[in-house]
Amino acid sequence: MWRLLIACVAMVSMSMAKHMDWEEYKETYDLSFSHREDRVRRSIFEENLNTIDKHNKEADLGRHSHWLGVNRLAHMTNKEYVARTMVKSDKSSGSANGTAQVLEFGHTRTRRAADEVDWRTKGCVTPVKDQGQCYSSWAFSATGSLECQWFLNNGILVSLSEQQLLDCSGSYGNYGCQGGMTENAFQYITENGGITTEASYPYGGVDGECRFDEEGSAATITGFVNIMSGETALKDAVTNIGPISVNIDASHPSFQLYHSGVYEEPNCSTTMLDLSALVVGYGFSSGGKPYWLVKNSWGTSWGDNGYIMIARNNNNMCGIATEASYPLV
Repeated sequence: MWRLLIACVAMVSMSMAKHMDWEEYKETYDLSFSHREDRVRRSIFEENLNTIDKHNKEADLGRHSHWLGVNRLAHMTNKEYVARTMVKSDKSSGSANGTAQVLEFGHTRTRRAADEVDWRTKGCVTPVKDQGQCYSSWAFSATGSLECQWFLNNGILVSLSEQQLLDCSGSYGNYGCQGGMTENAFQYITENGGITTEASYPYGGVDGECRFDEEGSAATITGFVNIMSGETALKDAVTNIGPISVNIDASHPSFQLYHSGVYEEPNCSTTMLDLSALVVGYGFSSGGKPYWLVKNSWGTSWGDNGYIMIARNNNNMCGIATEASYPLV
């Protein structure tokens, strides 16, 4: 039965690759180019279609556990995708010294790790957001983790302001739309009276002047926790704590064009990490393959409605457990 289901998923992905022509693609994603660039972009798009088609045929034969599909990144080369979509966080800048508690989470489970967890079903995960052309995945990862922690502690699910983090946390080692670190965002929230709502400080996707008023704070934290000991500790944390902020290597064409299934990339790095995201659960595919359920911030048109399943217990695939953390509420 599961083989039939996987085959059906693959056929949907392949159908997307075969049936969306260049003009339809531009209309779908509201793209327009000069005459010269249009020819270049069409050529790149068609090359990516060939990549998608080849990969999906191999996936149908069991050579891959995930499928690719057309998305708004399909008119970019992989080099352009990396340059325009992601940036390596500058860890050398560190975070400001201050009052935030910085703890380490080891292998100290408070209850047995469940076989499967999906925090979306518990009502503490906001809808998938879209960072646009701004290198702000670090901010979306930070708010995503805090949104659930605040809900679990206070019973209120509220979408928090990534724009506030872009505009206001520069002195903590973040660079707005040029990149940052979730830990630095947590440090800033701890020491500056909290963070306000998305509604009161909406996302614009460009750097601006800080407009935060502490009286409008919607959530506060006392510090954050770094998760140590790899995937075992990450699983314990996702079970016992909630969604966890992580950094991953997302630089490969297979990630750029990911559509569905359990993502495995043999060239993924466990140390060269360029995208922040949110682990909201874990489980097993219909074929029994363990995965991490990861929320991205590229809108619902990318991946599986904005999510990706990354292979679990597979040598720390793409660095999923290398840099993980969550805020203390």
